[in-house]
Amino acid sequence: MKKFLLILLVLSVGFQGALMAQTRTVTGVVTGGDDGLGIPRVNITVKGTTRGQATDFDGNYSIEVSSGETLVYSFVGYVSQEILVGNQTTINVVLQPDYGQLDEVVVVGYGSQEKKEITSSVVSVKPEDFNKGNVSNPTQLLAGKVAGLSVTRPGGDPNGGFNIRLRGVSTFGANSSPLIVLDGVPGADLSNVDPNDIASIDVLKDGSAAAIYGARGSSGVILITTTKAGSEQGVTDISFGSFMSIDNKVLNKMEVLSADEFVSRGGTDFGSDTDWMDVITQTGLSYSTNASVSGSFGGTSYRASVNWRKNNGIIKGVDNERLNTRLNLNHSAIDDRLRLNVNLSLTNGEYNRKNNQLFRYAMIYNPTAPVYASDRLEQVGPYFQRDLFDFYNPEAIRKQQLFGGTSKTFLTTYRAEFDILENLTVSAQYTQDRFTGLNGEYYSRKDLQTGFGNRGIAQRTTDDRFTQIITGTLNYSTTLSDDLNMTLLGGLEQQTRTYEGFGTRVRQFLFDEFTWNNLGAGAIRLGNQTNIYSYKSRDILNSAFFRANFNFQGAYFLSASVRSESFSGFGENEKTGYFPAISAGAELTEIADLGPVNSLKLRASYGITGALPPDSDLALPIFENGGRIDLDGDVTTTDDTYVAPSQQQNPNPELKWETKKEFNVGFDFALFDSKITGTVDYYQRNVEDLLFPITVPVGAPNPFDPGNFNTATTTWVNLADLKSGGFEFAASFNGVNLGPVMWTPSVNFTIYDKTQIESLSVTDGLGFEFIRPGGSAPGSPGQNDNATIENRVGSTLGNFWGPRLLSIDENGVWTLSAEIDEIDQFEIIGNGLPKGDFGWNNSFMYGNWDFSFFLRGSFGHDLFNSFRDFYENQDTGSNTWNSVVTDKTEYITSSPQFNDTHIEDATFIRLDNLQLGYNIPTRSEYLSNLRVYVAAQNVFTITNYTGIDPEVRWVDQEQSGDAIGAALTPGIERRDTYLPTRTFTIGFNVNIK
Repeated sequence: MKKFLLILLVLSVGFQGALMAQTRTVTGVVTGGDDGLGIPRVNITVKGTTRGQATDFDGNYSIEVSSGETLVYSFVGYVSQEILVGNQTTINVVLQPDYGQLDEVVVVGYGSQEKKEITSSVVSVKPEDFNKGNVSNPTQLLAGKVAGLSVTRPGGDPNGGFNIRLRGVSTFGANSSPLIVLDGVPGADLSNVDPNDIASIDVLKDGSAAAIYGARGSSGVILITTTKAGSEQGVTDISFGSFMSIDNKVLNKMEVLSADEFVSRGGTDFGSDTDWMDVITQTGLSYSTNASVSGSFGGTSYRASVNWRKNNGIIKGVDNERLNTRLNLNHSAIDDRLRLNVNLSLTNGEYNRKNNQLFRYAMIYNPTAPVYASDRLEQVGPYFQRDLFDFYNPEAIRKQQLFGGTSKTFLTTYRAEFDILENLTVSAQYTQDRFTGLNGEYYSRKDLQTGFGNRGIAQRTTDDRFTQIITGTLNYSTTLSDDLNMTLLGGLEQQTRTYEGFGTRVRQFLFDEFTWNNLGAGAIRLGNQTNIYSYKSRDILNSAFFRANFNFQGAYFLSASVRSESFSGFGENEKTGYFPAISAGAELTEIADLGPVNSLKLRASYGITGALPPDSDLALPIFENGGRIDLDGDVTTTDDTYVAPSQQQNPNPELKWETKKEFNVGFDFALFDSKITGTVDYYQRNVEDLLFPITVPVGAPNPFDPGNFNTATTTWVNLADLKSGGFEFAASFNGVNLGPVMWTPSVNFTIYDKTQIESLSVTDGLGFEFIRPGGSAPGSPGQNDNATIENRVGSTLGNFWGPRLLSIDENGVWTLSAEIDEIDQFEIIGNGLPKGDFGWNNSFMYGNWDFSFFLRGSFGHDLFNSFRDFYENQDTGSNTWNSVVTDKTEYITSSPQFNDTHIEDATFIRLDNLQLGYNIPTRSEYLSNLRVYVAAQNVFTITNYTGIDPEVRWVDQEQSGDAIGAALTPGIERRDTYLPTRTFTIGFNVNIK
């Protein structure tokens, strides 16, 4: 491909002289009809070709054309013009403002709608607004760009996922992230799309917009539309791009004692001076290459793309590689009444990761210890190790523990549309989405952390997910009168999901070289550190939906929808849920002259959505494998040995839908010839009947299954009600002239009304442990049972709860407000949820140069700094752990104990993105664009937080993202947090026609 592109570039230069001889030079200036000033960066193209130029900052241009050609002048916000050249050599053009930009089409659920008619809170983000740099996950494109949408990944793990929250906490059962709809496919895996293939992202923020997706819309909906096939007949477009990124670790304000300091404080001296963080880390190099080809002929258009990425983390041996291929085919027939589409996407991925506790041990391991030693080769290998609790050589862990795997995703979509009448369209869509993951783990025969007595542990697992969706819709639009238009949508949909997989874990190997690729070499396959399992489940979601939109005089708009859904995983009497919505709006500039106000649309909406359960069997009595039993008691024979069943949960035939009811009011505005545009929203939401597993006493009557008793310790119930709200603002100034530079700033911010717990309705007498979730405990050593968070009715979700530090005496011994067992004396000492988020984007243009920077931040959230909690023991003479030192550290000799000093305000401002680009001028008719750029991510962070990363923790990372109950414990920075990284990128893009 590179050789091919180089040849084309050389040929284009050779043809240039011949082409110039047949053309003339046309010059002129393009000005705006609103202010008479020159307009920079107006696109001027020769109609029917790819040749073109852009005006300079003053609106001047010069272009080579022939007399029979037509020039097309276009610029965002203005009406395009076409002018036949003829004998003219000077053409001055006046572009008139396009006050009809509200005719822009925005993707909504199961269709699209003109922006001016939208009465819900919907935000559309285009590629020019996306975040730049080494972006591997599509959600990274949106971080900080949409008011109310939080995209976070504490630390810089290239294999780590992102926490996505739209308008804060919507549930704590599971599925807290927005529903992803990829090219009309609900629930599609994000690995099915590469960021280079995305044409637009539309975010359905409020309940009325998301209600058309019913049971899957409570956490919001993100609609991703990929770049479609080319439409210009007979023209083939080729694009190619590549970049290289460099990652370096970022340590903010946290340091540890040097080797000399450690020894002077009484630490054991092993004679070395080791920087453990440097031992395990590296400069991470990442690469990406993408290419696409598109075109059109007859009634068929196509686009094919290939995207390859290779990311190397800052820990040696951490990496991932991904190859994504995509094909989009469109065909129209019967005078364009029949439209056929095929979308195919195949992604192959491979990853290698390391134990994230490497960062913890690199921070606190004895700095006088050497990396290598030869005194215990047979036991622990060539590494310096001592048999002390929680004292493990980081480099040994890095080399003696292996984690890796592969994944394959295949998404196929077939769609047909037919216009029965001019205003009546029927469509059908069939989708298959398959994911297969193959993962392995291996712990060396000499790994001290898992115990070298195991003599090697190997595990291999595979997980397969298959989703099938069949959708049919009927769309009808008509004019009821001269002033009233109506559009109706009706549809049916069935989603079937199947999950299956198996895994095996064995131990005791002769050689480490076998790893997980030879499980049969593991001698012990039963008992401790072994396992064998398989599973399969299936669920079905049947849906019917209807929507009606009305437009009266182009000024008044009304939309109403309802969706009915039946899910196989609920109780017998509660399988079906109904999710209605209604919204209305009025464009005031169509009613009265508002002077400099070009648009002012008021909106109000109300919608009910649901939350699809994480599993399909929550209402059923589930049995799993229990222990082995020997029927005759003779252990010398195995023919009568079996695995006994073990009940894991009780039935609940009354289990029903979790629902969210949301009211939204807002307005969209455009001022001063649409130079300033923006939107404002205020919302209130109530989440009812949250799904959650509770602990119940075995043998007690089951209140949800009268006449029967609890035979397991767990029952899924509709537990609680939550309440929250917020205010959102976003605005853009579309071009500020700063001398020869044009500046386009945009800002958005969100103020959250933090989630309140309204009720815990089923806890009485059931022994439910929800108020102080055990998952919030700091951990070992010594703090496994000390919960840091308390959740009570009437209080904010995720309050930190504990003693306050009253004083520290001259000997460094602290006095706390209460002992650890005096729980009633503890108090609220912080909260992990943010009060607000903001983003400020700035774009500058100067000639062919462009420059942008983006600031993002969150405020009002606290974080539990677990490093200080455990390792801020400054004068204990520890033989095991080094001591953490921050600007908040005081002289302390007391044993570690959680208190209010470990809860820190984590408000931050971060220069999240920076980019400088240059468009290399070209007059070749084959080379339409050539751009080079440099970018930086996570450039700097301003914060008073002394931990690893002040980023918001919506969930506890130890509970794995959207796991059950993870949202109950926000705001905890664990000791295995992957270090943040600063990324520098250099790349180019080229387009050939």
